[in-house]
Amino acid sequence: MINDAILKLNNELAALRKFVDLLTTEQQFLLNNDTDKLLTLSEAKTQAANQLLEMANSRRKSLLVNSSDSMEAWLVKQAPNSRTVWNDIQKFAAEAQHLNSTNGELINSRMRNNQQALSVLHNAAKNAAGLYGPDGQANISSSGRHLGSG
Repeated sequence: MINDAILKLNNELAALRKFVDLLTTEQQFLLNNDTDKLLTLSEAKTQAANQLLEMANSRRKSLLVNSSDSMEAWLVKQAPNSRTVWNDIQKFAAEAQHLNSTNGELINSRMRNNQQALSVLHNAAKNAAGLYGPDGQANISSSGRHLGSG
């Protein structure tokens, strides 16, 4: 059981490293406006996140099923040599959380910019709608000063 636990922890760490790599790549795509690549990446990111969730649930069920200990306490008692792996898992999980939060902020910023641009275009289209009359002639309203007046 201990060897299985150590294997699960190492597999979880490897999956977390890949997830952090995906989040780092996502951040680069966001910063470089490579929006076409984001869709493909988001599918891989969702699969990786689901895999990590399954791994964490499996770890909790198999290791802590007969114990009220925390993961750290369980490792101290059962597999003290694996504490380094557990510390790395926690470090990469914190990094993944930070990257995901930052990427979310970048996405929200892009969405606000796009919404503002759409509003400008929508208002410009409304203002241009009355540019020509039904007879096809320019229907420019005069506002402000006329050329040559002064």
